[in-house]
Amino acid sequence: MTTRLYYTDPYQARFSAHVTRCAPHARGALVTLDQTAFYPTSGGQPFDIGALGEARVLDVQDLEDGDVAHIVDRPVPLGPVAGEVDWARRFDHMQQHTGQHVLSAAFVSTCQARTESFHMGADVSTIDVSATLAAEAIARAAAEANRVVWEDRPVHIRFASAEDAASMPLRKEPTRTGPLRLVDVEGFDLSACGGTHVSRTGAIGVIAVSGWERYKGGTRVSFVCGARALGAFDAMRDVQASSIRLLSVHPRELPEAIERLQNEARDLERQVKSQQGRLATFEAAPLRARAGRAGDRMVVVEILEGWDADGLKQLASAITAEAGHAAALASAGDPRLLVVARSADVTLDAGAVLKQIVAEFGGRGGGRPELAQGGGMHASDEALVEALRNALSA
Repeated sequence: MTTRLYYTDPYQARFSAHVTRCAPHARGALVTLDQTAFYPTSGGQPFDIGALGEARVLDVQDLEDGDVAHIVDRPVPLGPVAGEVDWARRFDHMQQHTGQHVLSAAFVSTCQARTESFHMGADVSTIDVSATLAAEAIARAAAEANRVVWEDRPVHIRFASAEDAASMPLRKEPTRTGPLRLVDVEGFDLSACGGTHVSRTGAIGVIAVSGWERYKGGTRVSFVCGARALGAFDAMRDVQASSIRLLSVHPRELPEAIERLQNEARDLERQVKSQQGRLATFEAAPLRARAGRAGDRMVVVEILEGWDADGLKQLASAITAEAGHAAALASAGDPRLLVVARSADVTLDAGAVLKQIVAEFGGRGGGRPELAQGGGMHASDEALVEALRNALSA
């Protein structure tokens, strides 16, 4: 069974070990050691990466026999080896994981909401809490969590038997049996956990709640800690600066400016729709004049510039308002918009035609026998026109 150095010293990034096994693996080789500082994916925390000798560590996994498997990009000889954990990734995980313990404890103390699950993502971490919480309650918990961070409380790691742990004020009942590793945020939180943590809460830096949503009868809270919080602030600052420059407004005026632009866009959209409706009435006649006969119907197939999906729909409807017509109108450029329509007296299924075109050129869409529309098709003008003429003439 591999001795896990990170259990007692999560700050140890370099170590010496003995390779006990090296077996072929799809990504290179699977290596086990007599001891390791590499953390395997567990408890919502991702694995460490780094190096074993000349080999790059790509993944770290728990094995059922208690060993830790290191997936590396090349074989590592049996015997002594030097290991080095990617410290930037490890410390980031330590900040996020200890921050989660503090934030979860804060939700208990301020909202009586327990954490049901935790996931540490590459950019943002989440906890799912048991209650549906309002913004004010979430802000109160975040403020309490940051108070504990800035008090720079010690974070102790200790071990206890299951019997001893049963009498301790653990925030959450442990799922593991046997001896437990306990992470103790002094005077604030005590939890069973096998993850890596900072030694004092001040090293978390800050806990910033970045969003929340209702989830499975509770609330999913997204957050970032430490360097991630700084990165998120930098990104937000850059977005704000660009928006201010583009809109020529003060930062506090951004919401109002965006609302104004949205209203103007909706007004413009209504105007465009109205004008396209009027234009469709005039454009339908010359398009019908260019129609070709196919059996009992006149067929209109056109690639048109400057029409959006709603405009194509209005134009196709105007064409087929006259008896005996079938129309397929596509937008210019790539990918395509497409509308298929037919007059009430024409025995053609527009939806089936669209389905046939989608099967040939990709995209998606649907509709009724008299009118169907879709988008996302990739085809040359010539290929699309030929396919549409054949489909409408069948």
